[in-house]
Amino acid sequence: MRLESPYAIEMLHITKRFPGIIANDDITLQLKKGEIHALLGENGAGKSTLMSVLFGLYQAEEGTIKKDGKEVQIKDPNDANDLGIGMVHQHFKLVECFTVLDNIILGVEPTRKGFLQKKEAREKVLALSEKYGLQVNPDALIEDISVGMQQRTEILKMLYRDNEILIFDEPTAVLTPQEIEELMQIMKNLAAEGKSILFISHKLAEIMAVADRCTVLRKGKYIGTVNTKDVTMERLSAMMVGRNVNFHVEKKPSVPGDVILEVKDLSVASKVHKNDAVRNVSFKVRAGEIVCIAGIDGNGQTELVYGLTGLEPAKTGQIFMNGNDITHASIRTRSVDGMSHIPEDRHKHGLVLDYPLEYNMILQRYFEPEFTDKAGFLKRKPIREYSDRLIEQYDVRSGQGSITAARAMSGGNQQKAIIAREIDKNPDLLIAVQPTRGLDVGAIEFVHSQLVAQRDAGKAVLLVSLELDEVMDVPDRILVMYEGEIVGELDPKKTTQEELGLYMAGAKRDEVKA
Repeated sequence: MRLESPYAIEMLHITKRFPGIIANDDITLQLKKGEIHALLGENGAGKSTLMSVLFGLYQAEEGTIKKDGKEVQIKDPNDANDLGIGMVHQHFKLVECFTVLDNIILGVEPTRKGFLQKKEAREKVLALSEKYGLQVNPDALIEDISVGMQQRTEILKMLYRDNEILIFDEPTAVLTPQEIEELMQIMKNLAAEGKSILFISHKLAEIMAVADRCTVLRKGKYIGTVNTKDVTMERLSAMMVGRNVNFHVEKKPSVPGDVILEVKDLSVASKVHKNDAVRNVSFKVRAGEIVCIAGIDGNGQTELVYGLTGLEPAKTGQIFMNGNDITHASIRTRSVDGMSHIPEDRHKHGLVLDYPLEYNMILQRYFEPEFTDKAGFLKRKPIREYSDRLIEQYDVRSGQGSITAARAMSGGNQQKAIIAREIDKNPDLLIAVQPTRGLDVGAIEFVHSQLVAQRDAGKAVLLVSLELDEVMDVPDRILVMYEGEIVGELDPKKTTQEELGLYMAGAKRDEVKA
């Protein structure tokens, strides 16, 4: 009599190669039925590639996949869906101009005599959203809903198809802390219902909170599988990066100098509603200090940065950099005059995804004599040498180095490339928006050290972050935004997360505006 396998999925000795790189090198992963199994690794360790093999997006050169103990062939995502395997991708696969309901049923539309039958589909979607705590508006357009709601739509896509094995690729990279808590609870509910979950992450606290077991990859190789209740975060981070990681930011007291950025009564219009997204905001950032704009997502931080960097026009008020009025200056003028910007959305505002890495490294400097000759032609050799230097210095991992298309790189390495480019411009003012979003602990430690190094070199750093640990640990001053206004200025050495939370929720505000 054949015993039933305890494993929902087994990936045995999987090897996947790309030009110039072995993304997965003889990896074995076993997912038990009804467990939440985390897949942990640095940026570019091969996590997403391994899951893409399981979902049929890639074909492995070597190895076998078993479901419930039987070997299966997964040639494409349709095969994966037929086997009950669903995947929420790091960058969502949704049609922006379709409704939530249309996206959920896309590809498995219920029809009768050739006509679309949405009524039953709507009832099923509403029942699933109620059962798993995934409240969505089925008639809302994807382009009009938050990132958290888009993710719920992706999860409902899997549940609508009755998937039993659910893959989450970096599901918390683009969520607010509140949305992350909600997602953790949703995952626990799904596992309690008997679903088996694979959860790609490099956020150790989340793995410790939600996962039963954790498999660690490093540079494409299998390092080990552990029970999360038996290990510490320090042990997991050492397995992941091959060394001990310092979770605390080391920095000397700041010595603020001249005012580099001065913002006076700035207002920026909202694209979503009639009220201004930024309302009469005033503050200063000096040389030699890191100032952090903190707040719950959607309180005007994005529009404030757009106004400062020139992506959106200021409605009223003034912006000064080094004493010069740049309120109506072009983006290039701001860049050339000493402003660097690590953007919130790396795909929309940070990279040209189909350009090779070397061209992305010079996006704001290609017109300089170092990279362009007098006839206006690009100098290939200096561009390649410059790109190679930044790749080496900032440990940007890509299959083919400088000629790799930006699109082909992992999200974390795309982020490292932007950080390298912006810091190497030697700016007077560095505006860093969510600079560690999607990065592993080793890369976060490196980025934080770079921000502090910029500060210590006499630069002004404006950090915008949603990560409470980062807000408390990195800056010298914290400005809290709530509903488009700055409601408090806090000293990270003297405040607590609880007090910060009260300001962020609008329950407390300073009498004197920052």
